[in-house]
Amino acid sequence: MTHSHKTPGSLMAAESAESMQVFARAASQKVDGTVIGAPRAIYTIARGSSDAAANILSYEFMRELGIPATSLPPSVFSIGEGVGLNGAAAVVISQSGSSDDLVRSAKGARKAGAKVVAITNKADSAVEAASGTKVPIEAGPELAVPATKSVIGSIGAGMALLGATKPAYRAQIQQSLDAIAGITVQHPETAGLQAALLRARHVYVIGRDTGFGAAHEVALKLKECCALHAEAYSSSEVLHGPLQLATNPLMVLMLDTGQPEVQDSLDQAEARFHAIDCDVHRVRPADLGCDPVTPATAAAILLALMYPIILNTALALGLDPDAPATLSKVTQTT
Repeated sequence: MTHSHKTPGSLMAAESAESMQVFARAASQKVDGTVIGAPRAIYTIARGSSDAAANILSYEFMRELGIPATSLPPSVFSIGEGVGLNGAAAVVISQSGSSDDLVRSAKGARKAGAKVVAITNKADSAVEAASGTKVPIEAGPELAVPATKSVIGSIGAGMALLGATKPAYRAQIQQSLDAIAGITVQHPETAGLQAALLRARHVYVIGRDTGFGAAHEVALKLKECCALHAEAYSSSEVLHGPLQLATNPLMVLMLDTGQPEVQDSLDQAEARFHAIDCDVHRVRPADLGCDPVTPATAAAILLALMYPIILNTALALGLDPDAPATLSKVTQTT
């Protein structure tokens, strides 16, 4: 896929710079409280970056609603016969809203008894029509192949949906938006993080809770934009078999949401990686002087911090992150 712009990375740079404004608009929108009602479980259906946003949201849904929230592969509906979803809600997340497998999933989930809501960036999309209800991202046109502002906007839209389902959560949304208003989303160690990525051949991106979903998205972007081998792990799971890979040169990027309950796990993983001489970097929203925010907001901030660093790493490697050679904006899968 090619674009008519002249400066490599200019689209991704402009779009990612809008991310937190898009997030604030999406998170503060009013959503009808009957959209998903009081489901017994929530199932997310998405791929790629949208699935990373869904992972982030699933932790927030479970914490606030006390019900299971997990991902269903689209293939359950697109090539399978579906599963029973009576009493459940299905949240289909798609920036373009045009992938056939997600359209079939939305139709299949409704037929299986779920209340289905689409989180999309394209009004009147096929996924939206198949879902019946929507919570729009409204990020505006996104022309770079790597999705940035629409991913962060998806998180905000999901938070607005949660606020409709649990009205008390709306105060947490507003508190978070107040905390991030006016902050400059640039990490003080930007140069050091970029230098570490340029040295790296293998990267572990580590998170916990909503930070784990953010880790999936950052690892995906490192592959997509920089052609850099990166894997996402929970700070608990990585200390099992995957730790052995650290006997080879390894950069470890830790995405810390600042939640008190995940600190011990992240600290333990950081200590183990330091002990075997890995190149370890830990990034927190608090690095910006940001007040405590919801865990999903913290994940959004971490993505907004990392996107420009990934972009500039790609440019330093001689790559154009706006149009990766093997990728296209809309991926059709089954």
